[in-house]
Amino acid sequence: MGDTAEPKADPAARTTGVRTAENALGSAAPDVLPRIARVALDVYLPHLDRFFDYSIPPAMAAEIAVGVRVRARFAGRMAAGFVVDLPATSEVEKLAPLSKMISAEPVLLPEQVQLLRAVADHWAGTFADVLRLAVPPRHAATEAAEQTPWPLPLTPPTPGDGLRDDPGGQTFLDRIAQGEPVRAHWNVPPRWKTDQAGADDWTRGVVQATLAVLRAGRGVLVVVPDVVQVRRVRDVLAQFVGQGAIAELHTELGPAARYRNYLAVARRQARVLVGTRGAVFAPIHALGLICLWDDGDDLLAEPRAPYCHARDVAAIRAVQASCALLMSSYGRTAEVQSWIERGWMAPIGSPPAHTRRRCAPVRVAADSDEALRRDPLARATRLPSIVFDTIRAGLAAGPVLVQVPRAGYLAALSCQRCRTAARCPSCQGPLKADRLAEGHRHVSCTWCGRTLGEWSCPVCGGRELRAPVVGSARTAEELGRAFPGTRLVDSSGDHVVREMGASPALVVSTPGGEPRPQQGYSAAVLLDAAIMLGRADLRAAEESLRRWLGAAALVRPGEEGGTICLVGPAQDRAVQALVRLDPAGFAALELQDRAAAGFPPAVTMLVAQGSADALASLGKAARWPPGAEELGPVPLPPNGADSGELRLIVRAPRQLGAALAAAGKHALAVRTARKEPGALRLQIDPVAAS
Repeated sequence: MGDTAEPKADPAARTTGVRTAENALGSAAPDVLPRIARVALDVYLPHLDRFFDYSIPPAMAAEIAVGVRVRARFAGRMAAGFVVDLPATSEVEKLAPLSKMISAEPVLLPEQVQLLRAVADHWAGTFADVLRLAVPPRHAATEAAEQTPWPLPLTPPTPGDGLRDDPGGQTFLDRIAQGEPVRAHWNVPPRWKTDQAGADDWTRGVVQATLAVLRAGRGVLVVVPDVVQVRRVRDVLAQFVGQGAIAELHTELGPAARYRNYLAVARRQARVLVGTRGAVFAPIHALGLICLWDDGDDLLAEPRAPYCHARDVAAIRAVQASCALLMSSYGRTAEVQSWIERGWMAPIGSPPAHTRRRCAPVRVAADSDEALRRDPLARATRLPSIVFDTIRAGLAAGPVLVQVPRAGYLAALSCQRCRTAARCPSCQGPLKADRLAEGHRHVSCTWCGRTLGEWSCPVCGGRELRAPVVGSARTAEELGRAFPGTRLVDSSGDHVVREMGASPALVVSTPGGEPRPQQGYSAAVLLDAAIMLGRADLRAAEESLRRWLGAAALVRPGEEGGTICLVGPAQDRAVQALVRLDPAGFAALELQDRAAAGFPPAVTMLVAQGSADALASLGKAARWPPGAEELGPVPLPPNGADSGELRLIVRAPRQLGAALAAAGKHALAVRTARKEPGALRLQIDPVAAS
């Protein structure tokens, strides 16, 4: 397991200027009323990214505390903020007074101040940017209401299976029960196995780790990608630690419920919290464990500045709070693999051969000479005969899952004659075809929505269209004709089916929209693997394997008759990793390739996007660290939203990551201080790199 020492290249190593929790508590003596308040104002300009000192009016002195909301005059206007310190002295001789104390409720705790400062510096953002992600908006009625007593969690005997089934799992549980700040990644076997409580392998592992930490008298934070998984983990945990003992944080709660749960955590009443990416900042008292599920899911990446990722925030917080960290997933990202190879995180998981014995077997169409002899067109056709054989055999035992990369009918079009991609003549967006009543179709642009009566190829003049990418609706239509009388379920786009019964049915779904079966799918067919692998994205192969393993986890084990069929290039590395059920080996090779190509996480990459003038001013103001390399600027792909913008990439060795982020932030501060025109977006190690 990972030790308590901070490694040279861990996520927290790129933070600078972090103030300790003791400093954040203030230095005023307890019997003397504080005179100075250090405030984090709601100001997003990079050149003003610091705390400001104000004097405390006598009327506020008795109630003022670290973490309360205040208002103060700043640059001629009123600005909201939070008190982050109560120092005895200030570098400024004459201080302006605080204007108002909005609430006496401390909702920004000292340990959060340290974390938010570190996250802002790590991603070249501002403290105010991170603050709005961490603390929900105030709900005055909820704050004034009497808080319902929060029940203490129960600690029943630890259930079996889960982490205990894999090498290293029991050792991890024993060490966190003793309060050790160990760090591990658990490769969960992708198999269908549930108990009477509805828990499968990974939720059972979360329960085991949670109970171990609760017995040690410490708190637990569980972070998952979406609300569906929040409710699922909450319901499973509630059957062990008790109903009502678990707080949850996500945007679908509504302002009152969200703030009430946040207050329960800040007031040290709730000891177990389950939430989406924003919950990673929640002020859990005596935090003993952070659990994070499926770090490869892009929902864990914040789409707003400073574009932080919950995986890395959890890693930074684990070091600062000296608590245990458990990341688990069916696959493995290159970022996690880099931590494992550096010894910062320990792996938990069974060897691939043992995993294959516990899961459904995976076959690939046209993966042998015998398969080609039986079906000579297996490599050319989208639905080879093995697909129909797999579906036919699966329907005899239960529901069958068919995974398709995209929703819609004909999701992409090209010229029938020369295969040139069909583009809108107005905005150059890709065209698609939708099915209408009585089988009629119309062609429209996916960007501007324009409907075209006729289309002609600008290259060869052809007017006939073909569909290289077929959506879930068209796939369901084709399979419905092939299996008449079979119940057909389309779970994609805006119509996602959450649960599936045990009776035979044909379920066509896009990745992530697979209905959860009551007794597992008897078979699964993964179509159009080449399309998923061919996306213009650095993480196309990693994401494809993650999606396939997620579908495989819904299929019954081979000993119960479960089977998986994939239609795609059998020689591809990701396909072979699926066949072998070896995500660790795939991640190791992926990390090697990224190191050779100079991509994260082997290097730190800063990506700046904006107009040519904005990027030019950034380059003049930036003092990149020695060894940094500039790539670009280059024009962005033609897209109506990004028309005329350029992209500049600056990359540096991992050990210079803090200096690179600081240089980018300094350059932004210079631009805003000079009020230079032009919007500019800055990202550190962006998830979507294409």
